[in-house]
Amino acid sequence: MGKRQFFYLVRLQFLGFRYSGWQKQPGQKTIEQMLAKTLKFVLPDNDFKILGAGRTDAKVSALDAAFELFAAKPLENTSQFIELFNKNLPSDIRIVSIDTVDQKFNIIQNSKIKEYVYLFSFGEKNHPFCAPFMANILEDLHLDLMMEATKLFVGTHDFAAYTSRKQTHTITTRKIDLCEIRPNTILEANFLPEKSYALHVKGKGFMRYQIRMIMGALIQLGKGELTIDDLRNSLKKDTNVQISYVAPGSGLLLRELVFD
Repeated sequence: MGKRQFFYLVRLQFLGFRYSGWQKQPGQKTIEQMLAKTLKFVLPDNDFKILGAGRTDAKVSALDAAFELFAAKPLENTSQFIELFNKNLPSDIRIVSIDTVDQKFNIIQNSKIKEYVYLFSFGEKNHPFCAPFMANILEDLHLDLMMEATKLFVGTHDFAAYTSRKQTHTITTRKIDLCEIRPNTILEANFLPEKSYALHVKGKGFMRYQIRMIMGALIQLGKGELTIDDLRNSLKKDTNVQISYVAPGSGLLLRELVFD
């Protein structure tokens, strides 16, 4: 790329059910790969690169995701570009907005708050159309106990028990600003179960599988496989509590991404 670059913050939404996550992977269909492929087609004479605000796992969706676009030439008309971009993207990815930013903006460092939502239902089999965005637990769950337990995760804790593939440099002490289960008001459809629920989690940053393992622990609690004390002890340094269940990726979606 040339010395001069132009910088854009691109907001998007996607249904992640048929993708192997955000990051490019050899032989896999990913969100980043599809965006880069489409940009190469709609910007044939413009060198570019993209950088996502974070990595989502396979099947995870987003109502408010973002990436930074670095281009060698300016976009002449962003409204027309959004229309062209969306026209050539698959139907499960949509560009929402494009804003010009300066070279001081850093999409990783300027990310302030992320809110994830995990959608789930329990007690009976869902309509098959729910599968791309809602986890379905067939057993009955002790929902009131799960709601009470979400308070344990709020604040600064050692979440070493709530990640996988932990490296020696991984910072496992993280702060969660909000964690609670509410009735689902995020998505509506006539094929959704009569009652469904949403785990809301807000914080600055999360480790791989952290939210899915929090959801997994709450489900185990709801089934009677773990106790409140188990969850409390799982947040202590050097805990011996093992969180064995990672909730399916398809129930998780990035709801909001706020930048400084």
